[in-house]
Amino acid sequence: MRAVLGAIALLAVSAGAAQAQLQVPQIPLTDRPQDVAASLQILAMLTVLTLAPAILMLMTSFTRIVIVLSFVRQAIGTQMMPPNQVIVGLALFLTFFVMAPVIGDINQTALQPYSQGAISQTVALDRAQGPLRKFMFKQTRQKDLALFVSMAKMERPRRPDDIPTHVLVPAFIISEIKTAFQIGFVIYLPFLVIDMVVASILMSMGMMMLPPIMISLPFKLILFVLVDGWHLLSRALVASFQ
Repeated sequence: MRAVLGAIALLAVSAGAAQAQLQVPQIPLTDRPQDVAASLQILAMLTVLTLAPAILMLMTSFTRIVIVLSFVRQAIGTQMMPPNQVIVGLALFLTFFVMAPVIGDINQTALQPYSQGAISQTVALDRAQGPLRKFMFKQTRQKDLALFVSMAKMERPRRPDDIPTHVLVPAFIISEIKTAFQIGFVIYLPFLVIDMVVASILMSMGMMMLPPIMISLPFKLILFVLVDGWHLLSRALVASFQ
């Protein structure tokens, strides 16, 4: 018992010594405007970093590309082939390819002057929005844009600059989803014809218990390979943004 009590006492002394050596940094509260502004800037930067994946997916061409690639996999009927990692990776690099001119404009007009100290952070953010807003306006339908303008209870805008970004982004998103579904419908048609033909042949032969997908899958794969489907699909996706 004395040995146990001695060990407990030794652990308590060691913990007290470690606590004395470990000093938790404190954030002093101040009323100075410059300190408050710096804290808010840090908080804003952390928020932007947290929302970076959402910004990449919803404010670029990623949404349309990844939806179309998913439709292709479902239309062929290969379940998890290509895997999700391959689909997302291909969509990501196609997004970088499509957005390369926009990224170049942002780098030239905002990032480089800001890194050289020629402009302030606020001016750099305003300039960075320009190429991105121009890209989104080009891909957004007027009907979708008018929907969110009316829901925001804004006056009729006379020019694109009068439309705030928080109104433009959701209009751009639903336009991209609609375009992706239209492309997916066109992609589905030839594979649907193959499924219908195979199902009709199996029914006429009395093989109703045999799943048509088992017979149609090789034909859909060979069709996709013969027409060089990935080449045509990549070219069509990139061309749809031009």
